[in-house]
Amino acid sequence: MTVAQPNAIGAPGYTMELPCVRESMSRARALVSNVLATWGMDDDAADCGRIIVTELLANAVEHTQTPVSKVIVERPSNGAVRIGVSDRSHGVPHLKAAALNAESGRGLRLVAGMSSRWGYDTHPWGKVTWAVIEASAGREQ
Repeated sequence: MTVAQPNAIGAPGYTMELPCVRESMSRARALVSNVLATWGMDDDAADCGRIIVTELLANAVEHTQTPVSKVIVERPSNGAVRIGVSDRSHGVPHLKAAALNAESGRGLRLVAGMSSRWGYDTHPWGKVTWAVIEASAGREQ
């Protein structure tokens, strides 16, 4: 059983290592949902977060040879949530234009449209592709 681990230092956050396979997407979505609910984020933020983590993990599954990805959900500030997915590839993600009848190729455009910003951080072992959503914390006290 894989368990989400809280950040020991830095911004509040949680990480979970998952096999880099399509079957892991539901667990990644559950992590994002649970973390955002714990932080009292609104339903719109949770919806965006679930879609974003699905697309980022789908890209890692489809375009890398990564056996295990790490899903990272952080709260760098009260109004922002940063969702990232690691992979071992050094290939950089980029937006592309998909043909109208294409069955894929729109994931990063969707991430870009649902987030205030997105990008990637490179590391010697690979990269983390991430997106930031501005979230209302209306249920927080």
